Amino acid sequence: MVGTHFWNPPHLVPLVEVIQNERTSGEVVERTMQLLRRAGKVPVHVRRDIPGFVGNRLQHAMKREAIALIAAGVCDAETIDTVVREGFGVRTAVLGPMEQADLVGLDLQLDVAEVLYGDLDRTAGPHPFLRDKVKAGKLGMKTGEGFRKWTAKEADAVRSRLSRFLADQAKARKQSVSRADERTA
Repeated sequence: MVGTHFWNPPHLVPLVEVIQNERTSGEVVERTMQLLRRAGKVPVHVRRDIPGFVGNRLQHAMKREAIALIAAGVCDAETIDTVVREGFGVRTAVLGPMEQADLVGLDLQLDVAEVLYGDLDRTAGPHPFLRDKVKAGKLGMKTGEGFRKWTAKEADAVRSRLSRFLADQAKARKQSVSRADERTA
């Protein structure tokens, strides 16, 4: 038995987490990863079955801190989104967090960690600010308000922007693979 966690929308996002449990053989993991590669996916091996696997844990760690910053009045949701998209988000398309740490040096990573980690949010469980939003029926785009207010037109524009971007990335990826195949043929 092996688990696979596709990312949405799966026809455009290449990543698939391949989750091994204590009874999964290495052969099953490798065959699954080969099958996914042949299908044009980018499989990664998750060696232990843990809640959220790898990607959701990283994604929600960032969201946890973002919610805490908004709740504390440090900034608004628009600022969080801009910082992520226009700051480190631009780099993460080509540079993962561990590559970035090695690039700047682990000594600098440690210095920042010494100063910053003690101030990061440590709320046990979901942040009360998030619970209050949900309790108030502020569920995001589907209700017209979440961390931000949304008109139907604005929500559609975001969905469209995401779809276009992911489709463009998928096309570019496919072209890049085709060019690489042509060079090796």
